[in-house]
Amino acid sequence: MQTSSTNLEEQEAIRKAVRDSYGQASQGAGCCGPATSCCGGAAASPSGKLALSLGYDETELLSLPEGANMGLSCGNPTAIAALQPGEVVLDLGSGGGFDVFIAGRKVGNTGRVIGVDMTPEMLAKARRNTAKYQERTGLDNVEFRLGEIEHLPVADNSIDVVLSNCVINLSPDKPQVWSEITRVLKPGGRVAVSDMVLLQPLPETVNSMVEALVGCIAGASLRSDLEKMMAEAGLDNIHLEAKHVYTDAMSGIDEFDPMRKTIMAELPNDAQLHDYITSMNIQASKPRIDH
Repeated sequence: MQTSSTNLEEQEAIRKAVRDSYGQASQGAGCCGPATSCCGGAAASPSGKLALSLGYDETELLSLPEGANMGLSCGNPTAIAALQPGEVVLDLGSGGGFDVFIAGRKVGNTGRVIGVDMTPEMLAKARRNTAKYQERTGLDNVEFRLGEIEHLPVADNSIDVVLSNCVINLSPDKPQVWSEITRVLKPGGRVAVSDMVLLQPLPETVNSMVEALVGCIAGASLRSDLEKMMAEAGLDNIHLEAKHVYTDAMSGIDEFDPMRKTIMAELPNDAQLHDYITSMNIQASKPRIDH
């Protein structure tokens, strides 16, 4: 019982650290590491440069409400999701609404996009951004709900596509997240996630660094563990594709570099960050029901 209690306390401590950090980020106070700027959505901003390096289109970035792109991405799940008009999409850890607003344009007025975030400040920011999104697109097809990704406020078998961008690795209970993803997906529904994944274990000194945790580094799963969690949750057609662009781009953007340097100081001298951890495109589907 003591072990279980301690585990629960540790999980809540992690959630609090993430919630506090992203609450500050919603006010432009930094999020992905020391001295990181998370303000602005223009392509010329640090967050815009990172998004372009991850494959977002400049036209998409310029069409977003100001501040929706906060530099929190490590991939481009909307690009691998192959979204279709009329689909119902769920974004886990939706932040200021970045991927929600991009997905909303793709599913159109017959589709719907739901963003879930556990940080009230982020939720408020996303809801403020919604008015500008509606004004620019003429669409009323997005909504934001307060909740934890381990306990999604979404009905069973109601979602066509689950998106997430550099969020699942922050969860202290990842198997539960993948079980929830399977629960809410319709039979035949699919997963399109970008997340940080370990290729080999990080030194313990890195795992204990809060700035690495909230910067989407520590807390990442080993690739083999991730595949096992997804399969045990009931997903199939699992496909993981490594994308080193995120960890490599961190060294080329001044505002993202301090966290990279802090972590590199704990690694062997000849190591590269992407030898240990990389962004991955993660795809899977929920089995269809045979009749």
